[in-house]
Amino acid sequence: MAFSRRSKLMSALCAGTILGVTSGVAAAADLPTTKGPPPPPPSWWSTLTITGEIDAGIMGNPDNPGDGLNWGRLFDDKANAPVLNASILTISRPTDPNATSYDVGFTVQTTYGEDARFTHYLGEGEYWINAPEQFDVLQANLQVHTPWLTSAGIDWKLGEWSTLEGAETIDPAGNLFYSHSYIFNYPEPFKDFGVLAITHVNPTVDVYTAVTSGQQTTLVPYVGDNNDAPAFEGGIGLNKLFGGSVTVLATTHIGPENGAGSPNAPGGVNNAANTALVYENDLVVTWNATDKITVTGEGNYTRNDLSNDETYGAVGYISYQTPWDWLKINGRAEVFRDDTGGYVSEYPGNFDYVLAEHGFGNTAIFQGPATYAEFTAGVNITPTIPASVPFIKGVIFRPEVRYDTTLNDVNAFNAPTPSGTLGTKTDMVTIGGDVILKF
Repeated sequence: MAFSRRSKLMSALCAGTILGVTSGVAAAADLPTTKGPPPPPPSWWSTLTITGEIDAGIMGNPDNPGDGLNWGRLFDDKANAPVLNASILTISRPTDPNATSYDVGFTVQTTYGEDARFTHYLGEGEYWINAPEQFDVLQANLQVHTPWLTSAGIDWKLGEWSTLEGAETIDPAGNLFYSHSYIFNYPEPFKDFGVLAITHVNPTVDVYTAVTSGQQTTLVPYVGDNNDAPAFEGGIGLNKLFGGSVTVLATTHIGPENGAGSPNAPGGVNNAANTALVYENDLVVTWNATDKITVTGEGNYTRNDLSNDETYGAVGYISYQTPWDWLKINGRAEVFRDDTGGYVSEYPGNFDYVLAEHGFGNTAIFQGPATYAEFTAGVNITPTIPASVPFIKGVIFRPEVRYDTTLNDVNAFNAPTPSGTLGTKTDMVTIGGDVILKF
């Protein structure tokens, strides 16, 4: 009996061995007989992207101000009127963030819409279109990665780029809200022209250093630049602090930014504009409290030595991603002090903003010293786009309700006529929003 059991066991083992060998031979027969070369790396052109974006909205004001403007706003300044804010085309080939050798990229970004009234580079067609909707170049830069000094190297930008400062961006899709903070609208620069170096000291520390022609300026004194002096922009970025949940960006922009006016104007150039400095200092801290909640705080201090204007303020944001992927709930609270009344203003004319930057006469309206507060609540709605819908890659709806007030009882809001008279109310409610289409 033992011999019989051993015979059956040996028979089973032999059968299993034969089956294993034959199945291995069959599997081997399915494999290629020769090993081919590895696939080639992606070509430079294969990483190029072309994207589009259209942003349009309306900001309702129940007070129906006589001048038709929401006081203290730029990009949503028109009360109770639909606005094409921006139609943006971006062509970009970014450098590889993991590159260990030299790499070259670029970005060209243009826009057409009412936002362009406030974002022009001086000397780049700022007077081409005398209408609310204008054309502008938002970015046009060459990007180079160099494996110098540190293991992660240095990234360079040469040309025109969006400023380092602030929690909000010119690109509507980069913001939680349709309306902007006072800090974004007034003391912060929007764009720079020059050379920027980003030195990646280690995975935690980045150092930013730039020489620029100034805020929203290009070259040629008194034409592309509103004075005859360069400026500095720089700062330090701290990444992935406290287990990766916190990032910090501390930046400054220092330089003569006052418009000197035309050399041919009566009295000639305001030479003080070439030497009096403007200091714009900004700190942004972002905390990913959970995988659903993000909290951002920003503080800003700005001083103009020529006009003795001074501003300071703080703004906080909170964002909650609901269990539904299509819905995000957002809040913002801000206090902003315009100490001499030289910053917060309205620009009724199509060219008023660029005229002010140049130092030329304009019809801008100022209300005097005031401390502003604003509280904004809104949602981001991002429905899924069916694959059958051509061209559109995404859509964002951003409805919001906002309350503005002056903490020192200044009647800044609700100007009764479009002739530049002062406001009649200490507060303002606006209700509106926009829609962003991505292509």
